[in-house]
Amino acid sequence: MRTVVFCCLFLALFASVCHAAEITQDRPKSPQERLLQELRTRAEYGDAGAQFNLGLVYVRGDGVRQDDVEAAKWFRNAAVQGDSDAQFNLGLMYQRGDGVPQDLVEAAQWYRRPAEHGNAKAEYNLGLMYDRGDGVQQDYAKALEWFRRAAEQGDADAQVNLGVMYAKGDGVRQDYVKAAGWFRKAAVQGDPDAQFYLGALYERGDGVPRDSVEAYAWLSIAAAQGNARAAALIDRIAAHFTPPDLSRAQALSKRYGSEYTPPAPQPP
Repeated sequence: MRTVVFCCLFLALFASVCHAAEITQDRPKSPQERLLQELRTRAEYGDAGAQFNLGLVYVRGDGVRQDDVEAAKWFRNAAVQGDSDAQFNLGLMYQRGDGVPQDLVEAAQWYRRPAEHGNAKAEYNLGLMYDRGDGVQQDYAKALEWFRRAAEQGDADAQVNLGVMYAKGDGVRQDYVKAAGWFRKAAVQGDPDAQFYLGALYERGDGVPRDSVEAYAWLSIAAAQGNARAAALIDRIAAHFTPPDLSRAQALSKRYGSEYTPPAPQPP
């Protein structure tokens, strides 16, 4: 099972508030400051959406001093009203100990609520907790089920982890064909780990026909995104190529690179 860094889970649903100077009463409020004041008023009157967005403001420090404790307070206010995104973010804060004491049991409980209503990131994180035994009793079968729910919604991280579980036989009968299928779904989304795993299956012929050219192509685009294991395996495969095979493999790598490599992030 690969180690997955917690993805960026704070959903940017609120228009960014400028990094303004401290609000004072001796000058007119800017439009951004008026927007923040209106948001706070709505949140204090119990508007769950405003409470969630005010939590985001404090998490990111947009127009206010960054404050995880205050963020957790507003996420909680929205979460107890059933806001799925707030429940998810509160779970993340308990898992990481941001603004609240770290409590994996509490994190799992908050993840479960949005997961049961189809929140893919909550399903994925709850799957991780069952896989690792964090805050819940370790249970590969339950991890598999939560990963599957997220994977069926297109979550690439869940698709990779589901593929790994099928490849290893954790919580399910080992099945390289199903592993390859899930790796492929994530690989075409540009996930470098999935591309590495799929290339390795082609190199060995596990779950797919053995095909060194296909293996080289997937491994190349994974290596180009920084996957060190893919880079090491490419050299071993290329050593056995004839010049025509190498030419075909490089051409396929170029095509896959244009189709299955995510665009570089744009500067803010």
